[in-house]
Formats: sequence, C-alpha cells, structure tokens
Amino acid sequence: MKKGLLLSVIFLSFFSGFAQKVAPNTWLIRFKDKANSTYSVDKPLEFLSERAVLRRQKYNIPITEQDFPVNKTYIDSIKNLGFEIYAVSKWFNHVIVHSEDSTLINKAYLLDFVDTVKISKKEKPKYIQPDPEEVNIESKPDTFYNYDYGYGKNQVRIMNLQNLHNKGFSGEGKQIAVLDAGFKNVDKIKGFDSIRTNKQILGIKDFVARDSDVYRDATHGMQVLSTMAADIPGKLIGTAPKAKFWLLRTEDEHSENLVEEYYWISGAEFADSVGADIIHSSLGYNNFDDKSVSFKYKDMNGDTAPASIASDIASSKGILCVTSAGNEGNVPWKYITSPADADSTLTVGAVSGEGMIANFSSVGPTSDGRIKPEVMAQGAFVWVLLPKRGVTFSFGTSFSGPIVAGAVACLWQAHPECSNMEIIDAVIKTADRYSHPDNEYGYGIPNFDKADKYLKMKGK
Repeated sequence: MKKGLLLSVIFLSFFSGFAQKVAPNTWLIRFKDKANSTYSVDKPLEFLSERAVLRRQKYNIPITEQDFPVNKTYIDSIKNLGFEIYAVSKWFNHVIVHSEDSTLINKAYLLDFVDTVKISKKEKPKYIQPDPEEVNIESKPDTFYNYDYGYGKNQVRIMNLQNLHNKGFSGEGKQIAVLDAGFKNVDKIKGFDSIRTNKQILGIKDFVARDSDVYRDATHGMQVLSTMAADIPGKLIGTAPKAKFWLLRTEDEHSENLVEEYYWISGAEFADSVGADIIHSSLGYNNFDDKSVSFKYKDMNGDTAPASIASDIASSKGILCVTSAGNEGNVPWKYITSPADADSTLTVGAVSGEGMIANFSSVGPTSDGRIKPEVMAQGAFVWVLLPKRGVTFSFGTSFSGPIVAGAVACLWQAHPECSNMEIIDAVIKTADRYSHPDNEYGYGIPNFDKADKYLKMKGK
C-alpha cells in the first residue's frame, strides 16, 4: 500500500511539472497541433468575420493556421475526462480547464495530442524605437470647441484633440474592444444614452463567468468606457463619442489569478475575430494571490507574460493595442505591468491636468531596456461617470489609457490608409518630449493635431 502511494506521488509530481496551474483547481492544457482541421485559409469567413478578413487584406496580413479554431475533437476529449472548459485559445492552441479532482490532470497529460512544451513567442511586428529627432511641425490649438466638453475639457485640450474633433473626426467608423472587469449599468446610465440609441455597443461577452451579462459586475469598465464614449454636453464628452464598442469582461475583480491573463487572451482573440480596430485594456498583472506564479521585474520583457505575448500577436493581426501603464509608481514594484511591457502596444502613463507625472503612474524601462510608457495623458483628477454620483473625478492610468485609445480612434479615422504601427509611430513622434524621452514620461504628452499634420506631410 505504501509503495503504491509512493508511486502515485511520483506520478503526480512528474506530470504536474508539465501542467501549468493558473488558479485553484484550474490548469492550462496545450495541444500539439491542429491536425485534421476542417478549416482552410482559402475559406476564412468560416472562422473570421468579414471585417476581420478585410483588415488582413488591407494591410497584407496573411491568414494562417494560427487563426484556425482549436480542434473540437481535442476539446471534447478533455471534456470527457470530466473537466469544465473555462477558456479556449486558438492563437496558443490551448484550453483552460477546471476540476475539483486534481488527479484528472494526470490523465489529460497522457493523451497523445497534449503538448508539454511551454509557451513560445509568436511572430509579430516588433516596434523599433526611432532615433530621437525633432518633428518640426507647427500646431496651434483650436480655441473654439464643437463639443461642450464640460468638466472633461482639459482631458481633451491637453492632447490638442479638439482640433480633430472640430474637423469631424470623433471615432466614427472605428471599433474599440474594451477588455475590463465589468460594465455595471452601462445599459441604464443616462450618460450612455447616445451610444445605446445609436447602436454603438456592438456586443458584449463575459469570459470570466461565461454568461452574457457584463452589466452587473464592477464599475471599473464603465468608468473606463465613459472617458471615451460619454456624451453629456456641458458635463462630460468622451474622446471618441462616435466610435463603436465591444464590451468584454476578462477580469475577475474579486481575485487576482494568472488565469485572468488567459481570459485576456480569449478577449483579444474575440476582438480580432469580430474585426475590432483597437483593443484597450486598463488591466495590469504582476502580483497574484498565488505568489509562486507572480512575475518578477525581469519578466517584464514583452516575451514572458501571456497577455503581453497575446497583445503583440493582436498587433500582428493589424489591431492597435493601447494599454494603461499601471498604478505601481508609488509602491516598491514601481514598474509597468503586463501587458504594458509588450513592445507593439502603446502604453500610457498618467499626468495631472498641468502635465506633471502622477506619483502612482508606473514607470519604465522594461527589463530589456525599452522606454515605457510611450506617452502620457491626464489620469489625476480625471472626470468619469459613476452610477449614482454621475460625473465625478477619479485617479489612475486606468483612465489616461482609454482617453488616448479614444483619441487614437479619431486619428485613425482621419488617416484610414495607415497601419496600426504607423498610427503609433505618429503619436510617439509628435509627443512633447520626443527629442528627450525618459522612463517616467516616455515620449511625453501626445499632440493629436500635430500627429494629424505629420501623417498628412508623409502622405498618409
């Protein structure tokens, strides 16, 4: 009996070395291939929306096996072992599974199509930081405003975004996928009447509870959305009030587990598949309830954290990813968090209304020496919506990030011929510290009028 028990312990230990635990009783299982797939690169509309396919065609992005759904036979085999499937990733070819019976993971890793190789970096458009040089373009802020921004006026004015708004570029035609913890009462709050009436909410999806209601969980995503989409003249107008939105819950506000990075991946894949232009995330990961899987600063290299790798893959599909830097600036960690370390994402820190860095704003560099954040926006005393209090002020890179994401939508609307990386490049090159960047302010506060003129000058 004791010998049998010892062998069982050895057996469990051997396979648990391959099984990645991402939450209590929850594991990642990766598959070796997508063999015998019923899908073909010649028939992409069977697994991608028309809008997603058109994005690939426009920017000459190939559709590959990476875009194929995971083999259904593999998923069914895992289910038949007794697991509940929490999430599926086609980009990484894995499933996240849950079971109260921890011995089931041993059976899963005996299946011949299950892979034991750790995650590897996929090809992506690595953003090469340009050599500092002055961009000699004059930019005069408009002193008139087509929108009555109310309390939120400075959030727009500090980036000279009103010039684009005055020209009629308010995000129309652009789709922004917002990955967050929940969007409580967005279906009821008066400040979102406009986007509801005009059908600017294209869809919702909950990757955490796997149900269809994102409107009952957490106010964080609702506040984030308000910085872009609110339309309350005289009180608060967001930076992209005419854009359309996908509201995706990928964060469980009640815990902090590695599994949430995999929910993030699922959300990013969904955003790609429906044809979103921009992904914005005000989420950051470094420290988990299970300290054994927490990241170290050396992991903030863009190539280690799952969500960071996924953000770069999303960029390789033509999506423009905007991520908040994090609020770790005044705690011992202090650095940016995942996925803000991804090299193809536009990472945003926070400043005051006067342009001074907020003490909570996470700083760079990445552990491999890249400047992060790239740009800054107002994140201290920033005006947002709350369900009962209405328009009120708050703090965080959670809000400076979406403010920039909305502004980017306006710039991209004005220059639809540009790729995602060309838009990021223009935003960085025309920021106010471009010629003397550092690891607190990055390249500084964007000037969206200047970025617009820069792209016109380049013939973009």
